[in-house]
Amino acid sequence: PIPMKKLLVCFLAVSLVSAYSAFSQGKFLKNVAKDVKGDILGSSGSGKKSVQPEPPCACNPAEEVFGLAKYNLVYSEVTIDVLDDGSFLVMDRLSQKYYIFKDGNQKGPYSEEDPAVAPYLGNSGSDESPAVQKYKQYISKAGEKYLIKFGGKSYGPYARVDAFAVTKSGDKFAATVVENIAVTDDEGKKMDEAIKKAKTQQEKMDLAMQYSQQMSQKMMAAGGAAGISAKLVTNIQGASFNPMTAAGYTADMKYDDILYLKFADIVDLRGNKIISMKQQDLGYKNVFVNTSNTVYAIYRDGTLTMSDGKSLTELFSPQLMRAEGKTYLAYLYYSPSKNAIMRCKIPF
Repeated sequence: PIPMKKLLVCFLAVSLVSAYSAFSQGKFLKNVAKDVKGDILGSSGSGKKSVQPEPPCACNPAEEVFGLAKYNLVYSEVTIDVLDDGSFLVMDRLSQKYYIFKDGNQKGPYSEEDPAVAPYLGNSGSDESPAVQKYKQYISKAGEKYLIKFGGKSYGPYARVDAFAVTKSGDKFAATVVENIAVTDDEGKKMDEAIKKAKTQQEKMDLAMQYSQQMSQKMMAAGGAAGISAKLVTNIQGASFNPMTAAGYTADMKYDDILYLKFADIVDLRGNKIISMKQQDLGYKNVFVNTSNTVYAIYRDGTLTMSDGKSLTELFSPQLMRAEGKTYLAYLYYSPSKNAIMRCKIPF
């Protein structure tokens, strides 16, 4: 029988693993739980901690992105995201600090509000859209409006830039913009306050009618409904995407294109079908298309599944990248033997 002391330690260990599981996103504590169990029940042998095997998705050779011990980070307590420029945003849940790793160099720690990381988190406290916050190298303020500068050309000005995408090669872009708005945020707040301060119901109705007429006049001056409707701006010739009727687009599906999902088809901004998806694969957020448009991959909960039937497990942060003139679907995994984050690249 197992001594009472070991049973108590085992109970505490299992409780701790259960408590942290809500934050683990299903990819961190599996190996940690095995280690705890092995140490308590003596299955590691001779009092030595057993080394967990590499995950099924491990490859050889694999690139070491960064070691965890060097930066006093614990795998079960970090989340890792790949940024557009290929760098890695690492959040340490123990310290609530962020780090940026790129080409073997580390920057940080940063707080959540720090300008270096706030745009990637979408919570900088700014009234600007996430697209404006994230793509300031292309979008700049021009008075009360925004200008888009791309490839030596200027587009705008626009009252709003609601969405923005750039191909990974940096030669194509698409933006969802609104040229004019009937009422600004400040004007809307002042109108609301004035109506709230009205003493009678008749005064409120009069103010509402007055503001409605003002907005109608501004809308007509701005070109009618077309002037305040969302539209696509892009340097892709022949683009026919309508942001008023179609789902959102992304530059993450294919290395050098901007695509969106139309029913079961993945199409480009010109409306050309790239590849069709199987019915059971619809609804997944992370989808990738290979260079020849013959295979797509979907990612969910640590598993990467190809449309040709192949799959890999216990990985995270898949991303398309190019190296030595070839396109790859890269992904990260944790190596217990190296205590490091590793990267594999699949020709794609």
